Amino acid sequence: MNSPAVDTVAQHVLARMVDYFQDAGTPWPRRLWDVGSVLALEELWEACRWQARNVLSSTACDWQRNELSALIGPDRGLGEKDLRKEITELLKRSLVDPSPEHRRLRVIIEYAREGYLERWADAVRAGSVKPERLSRTVAAHLLDLGYSSSYLLAWARQTARSAPTTVDVVLAAADLAAQGKRDFEVLIALDKVPRRDLAEPLPNWRNKGAVVAWLRENGHDTTGFRAGGGFVYTVRAWDAYGAAGQARQLLERMTARAEFLRKDRGGVAPLPSIWVAGHHTPVPLSPPARGADVLSLVHEGHLYKVEGYRTRIDDALELAAAVNRGALTPAVAGGWAAVESLLSHPDDPKGEERSGKAVAADRLAAILACSWPRAELTTIAHRHAPVQPDALSAAVAAADTNLRCCQLIVEALETGGAGALALTKNTKLSDRAAADRMAALIVAPTQQLQQVNKAFRIALRRLYRTRNIILHGGSIDGVALEASLRTAAPLIGAGLDRVVHAYYTEGLEPLDLAARAEVALRLVNGETGLSLVELLEPRRR
Repeated sequence: MNSPAVDTVAQHVLARMVDYFQDAGTPWPRRLWDVGSVLALEELWEACRWQARNVLSSTACDWQRNELSALIGPDRGLGEKDLRKEITELLKRSLVDPSPEHRRLRVIIEYAREGYLERWADAVRAGSVKPERLSRTVAAHLLDLGYSSSYLLAWARQTARSAPTTVDVVLAAADLAAQGKRDFEVLIALDKVPRRDLAEPLPNWRNKGAVVAWLRENGHDTTGFRAGGGFVYTVRAWDAYGAAGQARQLLERMTARAEFLRKDRGGVAPLPSIWVAGHHTPVPLSPPARGADVLSLVHEGHLYKVEGYRTRIDDALELAAAVNRGALTPAVAGGWAAVESLLSHPDDPKGEERSGKAVAADRLAAILACSWPRAELTTIAHRHAPVQPDALSAAVAAADTNLRCCQLIVEALETGGAGALALTKNTKLSDRAAADRMAALIVAPTQQLQQVNKAFRIALRRLYRTRNIILHGGSIDGVALEASLRTAAPLIGAGLDRVVHAYYTEGLEPLDLAARAEVALRLVNGETGLSLVELLEPRRR
């Protein structure tokens, strides 16, 4: 009996979802840089309210609206007729708050959210879809709803085991989206409790005995458990990991208040786990890192070289240190401050679309767009591992520079496409998708780089808007606060990595690196002979 045909599009979509949901181990070029269309519409509605309060400028909101109008064009989840027409017409107009158009946008967002993934399933049934777009769209929508990446990673892997069709994958995601939030009971256990007299009268407080009883009642091991007490909260979340994340934020508020004590200042000391009723294992108190990696500090031996004159690079690295594991607001503020300090200048344009500090986001985006091919090609070079070594693997092994390795992979892709590579078993599907992207880049480098550059600009300008809402609006409740860090943190790390590398190997200032990148994006594959793997390289003499 013949086995059913494998749906390769579904395999591609699920492999990319694993990339997006895997907090650790996914290289920055393979992470999710986008938010979904529904959250982007919500973000625009919110931005127009902040414009009315002079927190965001009209030029910033107009840019956001125009970019969103272009981006939603291929989004099949927004319908094909009247719903799409209504959204398209609204985005052509000023949405200043208050206005009839602003109020209508609030209403249309709810219609867009309802049935969004079901409409994508209809589009899949109706004809071909691009797996890269589909995977980004579905993954971003689920994350934007509030599902945790840890939960979604387990879901994607479980879904892949049933060998689903592409329609099955989208419908499974639609089922998740339809489930909604539910109540979770969470325990935060404390080792030290200053001013216990203020905790004990609260209904959420549990003494040591009550904490141990709660843990046992919920099936957790209490061997060797020690605590001074704790708090039990009921929170609404999409999954247990999300519930733990909300508990983490409650704890952050508590510890922030403890910093204002005169005696026992900052004395609230939590245990290193959060417990969720119904969840089999404790959730680490420390959240997963957000993927901001500056690997050149290790590769070039600068991790411990901190003596001597303090440079702007040193300042930026300290400012951005909170991006990986810090609380949301200092992570946003510090991450953006690092970008702005390196890539803005008093002579920057004023009174136009790139005015203010938004130009710093655009400059970092250009650096990242030029870094993207080399980073992805490097990973692919290491993943080409045929059972019997071939000429390509031998040449890669013998190459004396990373540049040469990447050139060899480009030559292989030009000759034989993605099929020329024998990729390692464990990451084969993700690597194959990456090889396909690189093959498409080689065919149309200018077009592909422009699209990637636009995605980076949008993600980094979102971080800038979020920072302005926090610092100038005094609000830490923005609809895109978590999403802005999720998408921008790996980009900040990758950008800092290139800035650090250029500074320490060439003595090149960040603004000069940005200028090199902006020129390279215009000249690539043209009469100057600038290749995809040399976009940030100094010109040969």
